[in-house]
Amino acid sequence: MVVGIVLVRNEDVFVEQAVRNIAEFCDRIHAVDHVSSDGTWDILQRLAREYPHLDARRAHHAGESHKLIEQYAGTSTWVFGVDGDELYDAARLAGFREELLGGRYDAAFKVASNVLNCVELDPERARGYLSPPSRSITKLYNFAAIDEWRGDGSERLHGGRILFRDGYDEGSVDNIGERIGWDETPLRCLHACFLRRSSSERPRSGEPHARPILEETQLQDRSWRGDLVSLDASPFLS
Repeated sequence: MVVGIVLVRNEDVFVEQAVRNIAEFCDRIHAVDHVSSDGTWDILQRLAREYPHLDARRAHHAGESHKLIEQYAGTSTWVFGVDGDELYDAARLAGFREELLGGRYDAAFKVASNVLNCVELDPERARGYLSPPSRSITKLYNFAAIDEWRGDGSERLHGGRILFRDGYDEGSVDNIGERIGWDETPLRCLHACFLRRSSSERPRSGEPHARPILEETQLQDRSWRGDLVSLDASPFLS
């Protein structure tokens, strides 16, 4: 089983596309709105009416998002954390789901993969910095590898205490991007972190910059690595 966990605040530009792109990949989706002041909550409620396997709720504390997934520890469940600015390739996810549930990645606690950190995005082209060499932001965790992941009040899939089963630890990571390039990878994402993500934000100009996130200590390094590239964006926006 694949369970999506979405935590968003003021993400009404991309959140609908982000959720739609993972809808068929996930057997269930928990979507948590962290009291947005733009149109994000309205979008999530509309998506919940459309997708029976999606439940949407509002939370004043981001830690509520982790409590939703604690129940899956020790079960044959992959938990997929998705932000409102992460656009996965839905067509690639269909094939990847078969591999994932077929056991190909069962030896890993976490699967990471290819990401393009976008500085420009339109329906045809995406321009940005690839991961690798930048750090991957993919949050796909094998909850069959743990007996417990008790939160500490942080947002989902951050912090807390993890009790691993034999053979697993935090270093049990399979980074697909380290062996497969963007064109061949089964799991790839356009990350709109440097773009305007809410209708409540002013249009951005000048050098791209990322919006601060809840767990800033998880993203101390915001530097770009490698060369600026331009790629086909249509698989992520259709």
